[in-house]
Amino acid sequence: MKVKGILFVVSAPSGAGKTTLSKKVTESVNDIYHSISHTTRPPRPDEINGKHYHFVTENIFERMINGGEFIEWALVHGNYYGTSMRNLEILEKEKKDLLLVIDVQGAEQLRRKFKGGCYIFILPPSMKILEKRLQKRGVDHDNDIKKRLKTAEEEIHHYKTYDYTIINDDIDEAVNQLKSIIFAERCRYPNTIPELPDLKL
Repeated sequence: MKVKGILFVVSAPSGAGKTTLSKKVTESVNDIYHSISHTTRPPRPDEINGKHYHFVTENIFERMINGGEFIEWALVHGNYYGTSMRNLEILEKEKKDLLLVIDVQGAEQLRRKFKGGCYIFILPPSMKILEKRLQKRGVDHDNDIKKRLKTAEEEIHHYKTYDYTIINDDIDEAVNQLKSIIFAERCRYPNTIPELPDLKL
């Protein structure tokens, strides 16, 4: 029996595939909830408010910061991103696992505030492939892509502070690796306690 939810934290440079990976995993693994972050950036054409992000104004976001409503928050590429404290209810009340897709700044905040958790870093196969993926998305201008690549070079150095690293070269293989990490962590004591009274555990 799972006695508490596990916090899974996934970080990666922009364009490395963290959102796609997380979406595929939460659609195919039971009892894991994909946290929906708040952000002040405008939605992309295929994004739906409340499904991909909670899109809010800077005034609302800053009011939430001042009200202590975020587990973590960060200013990334000129926009705010944050995880609401309400997500902890998934861990505490519903006993479901929680998967957070956040940047390295947010992950550092979580390490200071939250004991435990499993931290996973997604790496691109190379910077050239990362650049091609950003260009293929077709949502960023050339200057924005250069900024994201520069930020990516800085973020990649943080992978050593994470528990696991996945190189997202093949999406299906990367999904399988992320699922394997989740299943392995669920079997780690004290995340699970067997209900086998005859064994007198």
